[in-house]
Amino acid sequence: MLAHLASFAWDAPSVDLHALAPEIVVAATLVVVLVIDAFTGEEQRWAASSVAGIGLLVALVPVATLAYDGATRVMFGGGYVVDDYALVLKALFLLSGYVVVLLSTNYIAEGDYWEGEYYQLLLASVLGMMVMASARDLISIFVALELLSIPAYMLAAWRKRDLKSDEAGVKYYLMGVFASAVMLYGMSVIYGYTGSTLLAEIAPRIGELVTSEPIITLGIVFVLIGFGFKVSAVPFHTWAPDTYEGAPTPVTAFLAVASKAAGFVALLNLIYVGFWGRHDVYEPLMWVLAALTMTIGNLIALRQTNVVRMLAYSGIAQAGYILAPLAIAGSSPEAADQALHSIVVYLLIYAAMNLGAFAVVMAVARKTRSAEIDTFGGLFSYAPGLTVAMSLFLFSLAGVPPAAGWFAKIGIFQALASAGDTSGYVLAVVVAVNSVIAFAYYGRLMRVMWMDDVPDGDTTPIRVPTSITAALVITAAVTLVIGVVPGVLTHFTDPINLLALGR
Repeated sequence: MLAHLASFAWDAPSVDLHALAPEIVVAATLVVVLVIDAFTGEEQRWAASSVAGIGLLVALVPVATLAYDGATRVMFGGGYVVDDYALVLKALFLLSGYVVVLLSTNYIAEGDYWEGEYYQLLLASVLGMMVMASARDLISIFVALELLSIPAYMLAAWRKRDLKSDEAGVKYYLMGVFASAVMLYGMSVIYGYTGSTLLAEIAPRIGELVTSEPIITLGIVFVLIGFGFKVSAVPFHTWAPDTYEGAPTPVTAFLAVASKAAGFVALLNLIYVGFWGRHDVYEPLMWVLAALTMTIGNLIALRQTNVVRMLAYSGIAQAGYILAPLAIAGSSPEAADQALHSIVVYLLIYAAMNLGAFAVVMAVARKTRSAEIDTFGGLFSYAPGLTVAMSLFLFSLAGVPPAAGWFAKIGIFQALASAGDTSGYVLAVVVAVNSVIAFAYYGRLMRVMWMDDVPDGDTTPIRVPTSITAALVITAAVTLVIGVVPGVLTHFTDPINLLALGR
């Protein structure tokens, strides 16, 4: 009888604990923060931020050991892959999360908020992003998206007594739910026609259906539109400016950098693995989205009088630049490799310069109690260090050497030119024109900081908390070092190629 029952036994899936160690560390940190919040008094809850920050840094240790090992680890039947590509992006999410913890330490502690719950939600969202980096299955991609998005909805509405924060959370939630529904419908269509959720199995099957099954085209478009919302691509960007302005500034930085980067990671996984054979669908869509996103984002940013809203529209335009290489990714293997490399590099540099810009805004707002551009007038006269740092980040966003942004922009141009066709060259021209437009509003803020008078005449120096100073030092150092010595970054990104994604 026992032998008969044993014949029906099935082997448990092989689980590589070393490969899952970064996620395990973050999940364990979340549990520790939960215990601290549940079993300590108000006077001890400051420890939540320290534990969260330490946990994120500790999670970098297995990322480093896995990178040193160099082996590609495939689990769950090909639905979860840990390789150089995934490890670089996991490091990005962990470091971005750590900088956001630094920005949050004093901000959350000074407010009338539930501090422990804040860091629990932040860690949960980072965990979802890390899962997204390795996800190669429609189900795991969707689960990762919801794991990173649901905590973000609550974080956006964290200032419970602020109507703007409530509005930010509601808009983000409603638009997010709608986008998820559209994306999930597209995934169901693809599964219905291919019979699989594994991206590696979907690719050859939909490649055979180029002309015979038009509904596959609809499914692909719906899935890509769903992630277009996550990266705030036009016309799916309408939630971003109000959400960024109403959310607590550390949350705004988190949404603008880490959350957006996770959306791009999902797009890369889907296009380079699952939808690879259908470049006739995703290339025209990405071309239109990239051109509209960078142009509309920059034009609206020109009219902004609030620094946070300006950075929100700047982030929308930056999303357009990052989308651009996907418009030529299917033209040749060389163009695909160049596009993948340029997007990963841009995401890494974008994280540093954008987080740094938000850190300066937070530091200045401690004195001015406002994020209006006019309140930055004469900043150099009483906060020269913050002025120099903000100028560095703005130069980087504009793509001006020696800040790192120039290297990211060059990568985009090289990717577009590598296609060798009219489509790529025209889009490169659109990127160049938009880069010039963007410098107008970046330059306006720099002029206000360096040349205008202090609005209220108060030149009392700004006292910057140690945690924000640490965040500024990290982001400024990364932005400047990569701009001067790009090889520091390419040492980690050069091993990333199409083979890393299973192509």
